[in-house]
Amino acid sequence: MAYPLQLGLQDATSPVMEELLQFHDHTLMIVFLISSLVLYIIIMMLTTKLMHTNTMDAQEMETIWTVLPAMILILIALPSLRILYMMDEINNPSLTVKTMGHQWYWSYEYTDYENLTFDSYMIPTSDLKPGELRLLEVDNRMVLPMQTTIRMLISSEDVLHSWAIPSLGLKTDAVPGRLNQTTLMSTRPGLFYGQCSEICGSNHSFMPIVLESVPLENFEKWSASML
Repeated sequence: MAYPLQLGLQDATSPVMEELLQFHDHTLMIVFLISSLVLYIIIMMLTTKLMHTNTMDAQEMETIWTVLPAMILILIALPSLRILYMMDEINNPSLTVKTMGHQWYWSYEYTDYENLTFDSYMIPTSDLKPGELRLLEVDNRMVLPMQTTIRMLISSEDVLHSWAIPSLGLKTDAVPGRLNQTTLMSTRPGLFYGQCSEICGSNHSFMPIVLESVPLENFEKWSASML
């Protein structure tokens, strides 16, 4: 999860988020190099009075500053398209969970089980136990098996919401009357926090998401206790 004064992205917990982190670093380095070059040229133009005719009318220079930006854009676009296709791919999910957004809570339905549904409300600050996080803890966590492909079906009962967990690289809109689909796979156990990421009313800030990733054996015990 995020911590105070954090500058970078959260630690990756899924293969997709690992790719997003690498793409972020790749693009950031390109932006840094371009910014450094532009700053150097500006400083040189401001501090020197020398002028060469080749810089005023030169076909070679125009060709370079036309072709070079195109090549840079290709270097950015190709990895981006690869990640986009990776995020849309569904690889034989082992479990399907339907998530519905409400004002102002989430409900979860494990469609592979009978009657395994529950609502997830934020725990008020006055009811928090020592060590629990303000505005992020819920009364019923969504529990999923780790290292397993999960299909998420996301929709809304009332207004626009957005189901987002940054450490998994997930952000999917919950639209009334529409069923959006995404996939997730956690590579390690733990608690992963998210929040509604679409303004949905006065209590928009009080719709946290808590995903508990556990080994398969623990998930089977949990699902049996919930039935």
